[in-house]
Amino acid sequence: MKVLHLVHQYLPESVGGTELYTEALAQALTERGWQSAVFYRSYRAGSQLVVDAAAPVSTYAASVGALNPALRFLATWRHPQLPAHWESVLASFRPDLVHVQHLMGLPLSLLAVLRERRIPYLVTLLDYWWLCANANLLTNHGHQRCGGPRASLNCTRCVVARSGSPLAWGASPALWGLLVDRNRQLRSALAEAAALLAPSEFVRSWYASQGAGTPQLVRWGVIPLGEEVSIPQLDSSQLNLLYVGGLAPNKGVHVLLAALRKVVGRVRLVVAGDETSDPGYVAELRQLADTRVHFVGRLNRRQVWEQMKGADAVMVPSLWHETFCLVAHEALAAGTPVVASALGALLETVQDGVNGFLLSPGDLLAWQQALQHWVDERQRLRSLRATVTPPRQFLQHVEQVESIYRAQLGERP
Repeated sequence: MKVLHLVHQYLPESVGGTELYTEALAQALTERGWQSAVFYRSYRAGSQLVVDAAAPVSTYAASVGALNPALRFLATWRHPQLPAHWESVLASFRPDLVHVQHLMGLPLSLLAVLRERRIPYLVTLLDYWWLCANANLLTNHGHQRCGGPRASLNCTRCVVARSGSPLAWGASPALWGLLVDRNRQLRSALAEAAALLAPSEFVRSWYASQGAGTPQLVRWGVIPLGEEVSIPQLDSSQLNLLYVGGLAPNKGVHVLLAALRKVVGRVRLVVAGDETSDPGYVAELRQLADTRVHFVGRLNRRQVWEQMKGADAVMVPSLWHETFCLVAHEALAAGTPVVASALGALLETVQDGVNGFLLSPGDLLAWQQALQHWVDERQRLRSLRATVTPPRQFLQHVEQVESIYRAQLGERP
């Protein structure tokens, strides 16, 4: 049977939790006998469909050029080239099922084509984009956490704030109309899906509270397959901390660095992440960082695991409601405690005082005091290694996804 994964961007052009999960799932399904392929939007210049069928998982990269936030938002309604590329891939690959991983920057007409051809599709709710244009439930004015759309009026304020121009208020009625239509169409797309997969109970509950496809929600968990790596020789006289992930304001790295500046003692913090995605924010981080902070850029998978196994703790200072947090699960799989913000799905992952610690999100004083305590008593964090238990294995997740696929296709295992 054939399954086509639809995602907004993909490796190696873009690296993030969604892309890594899509790659891992597609590869695992291929190993289990499925014909698996990935269709994604590429930001290369020009308009062409680049096909790579050499790897076990074929990829279809629809190159349509770069996008600014405004064009990405408007692409939900229409894009001049993408539908033709999509039709071409459907005709050549002929999937039995489409698994939608993310649709940001892609037109909803792609799903309409599936309905016309009676090809079932599933949707993975990897963030809040289906009901929040920001995708992270953080406002653009003040970066405060948001509970969701309120008749799209608060969403309109967010769009105006993101534009950075006070003149945008003049267009707010039109923007409100677009946002109302966006949410209406996306809700309809979720309702038409054969199944919705939620990465955590928090996400399932949130979407259910918004009335989005409640009967179809299926809960799942995911953890990538680990690999054996050597543990680096550490300087036991200092506290060794690691942050790995996106370098964007919603990830709260600035809170961690600001707190660390006020900590006295021997501590080393490694910050790993793509520094090109938001250069302005990275520049702010470098100004905040003292000499104990080491920026190492993007790491490959083996390097990530080596860093995790060699850290006393992996730091997750998020300011948004994480939907799953792949990094936290990877850290626990590596046997490393996690220090995280107490919100979203992180509350389901981190058991305070057992496999890590939970701190108040954005609370500079709380993070400073906790860091100082662990610098003074390094063994407090290190002792948690004995109580860290590996989370669910990725194979279990793949088997559950397979069972959902087969149920939609009317097959028995």
